[in-house]
Amino acid sequence: MYTTDLSGKPAGQAEPPSEEPAELLARFEARVAADEFIEPKDWMPEAYRKTLVRQISQHAHSEVVGMLPEGNWITRAPSLKRKAVLLAKVQDEGGHGLYLYCAAETLGTSRQEMIDALHSGRAKYSTIFNYPTLSWADVGAIGWLVDGAAILNQVPLQRTSYGPYARAMVRVCKEESFHQRQGYEIMMTLAAGTPAQKRMAQDALDRWWWPSLMMFGPPDEASPNSAQSIRWRIKRETNDELRQKFVDITVPQAEAIGLQVPDPALCWNEARGHYDFGAIDWEEFRAVIRGEGPVAKERMAARTKAWEDGAWVRAAAEAHAVKQAARRQAEAAE
Repeated sequence: MYTTDLSGKPAGQAEPPSEEPAELLARFEARVAADEFIEPKDWMPEAYRKTLVRQISQHAHSEVVGMLPEGNWITRAPSLKRKAVLLAKVQDEGGHGLYLYCAAETLGTSRQEMIDALHSGRAKYSTIFNYPTLSWADVGAIGWLVDGAAILNQVPLQRTSYGPYARAMVRVCKEESFHQRQGYEIMMTLAAGTPAQKRMAQDALDRWWWPSLMMFGPPDEASPNSAQSIRWRIKRETNDELRQKFVDITVPQAEAIGLQVPDPALCWNEARGHYDFGAIDWEEFRAVIRGEGPVAKERMAARTKAWEDGAWVRAAAEAHAVKQAARRQAEAAE
C-alpha cells in the first residue's frame, strides 16, 4: 500500500459506534485478537467492512495511477535493458491493482463502483503520484524511495486480519522488493557516473524525499482511523512508526552511494537509537490530497481517458463470457 490513511476525515472523526449484536461482535473481536483470518463469508462489523473497502480500493487505485509516472519513461529509457525492466515493473503494478480490486470485491463492492469513486474524486490514491517525473533519475528515485516506503507499509499487511487482502499482499511484496532494488541500482549507477549524472541523482532525491515521507500518512495524532485499524489488525504499525523505520533504513543507503538526504535537521540520536529528522510540510500533503498536486489533474485525466477508451474491450469480454456460458448450457442440455 502506498499510504496508510487518505480517508480525508478530520482528526477525531472516526466510525460511529457499532449497534451490531454484542455476541457476534465479541466473537469477531476474539478471532481478530487471536490473529485468525476473517474470510468473505464470515460475519464482520459494517465499520470493519467499510474500512477495508476504503483502504483496499485506495491501495488498488494507487497501484494503477502509479503506472503513469514511470510509464511516461518507457519509450525514453536509456537502453533496451532499462526499457525491458521498466516495462516489466509497470506491468507488475497493473497486476497489483487487479489483485487488490479482486480482494475488495469480496467485500461486496463492485469494480465499477470503485472506479467511479476514483474518477469522481470521492476515492483517493497515494499523494506521491501527483508529482512529475522530470528526468530518468526520477524513475530510480521512485523505485528506491517510493517502492521502498511501499514495502514497509505492505509487509505487515501480509498478516492483516482480512484473509483475501493478506494473501494478495504475499505476491505484491515479493514484486515490490524487486522494484525497490531496481530503483536503487539506477540511483547507484547514476551516483557513480559523470558529475552531471550524479547531480541528476541528487536532484531526484531532493525532490522525492519529502513526498516519500508523506506516503505513510498524517502523524498519528491526526490519523483518526489508525487506532481502530490497529485494534482490528488491519494495520500492524502506526504511521509514525513506519515513517521512522523508513528514515532509519534509507539514510544509510543514501550515504553508501554518496548522496545527501535534503534535510538539514537530520542527525543520529544515540539515546533513541534512531535518526531525528525535520518537520514535514503537512499543508502540502493536505493540498495534494485535495487535488492540488503538480500533476494531479493530468493524472486523473489520463486514468479517465484510459477507462473510457477501454470500454469496447470490457464490452467484448462480457459478450464473449455470455456466449461461452450459453454454449456450456446448451452442451449440458444435450
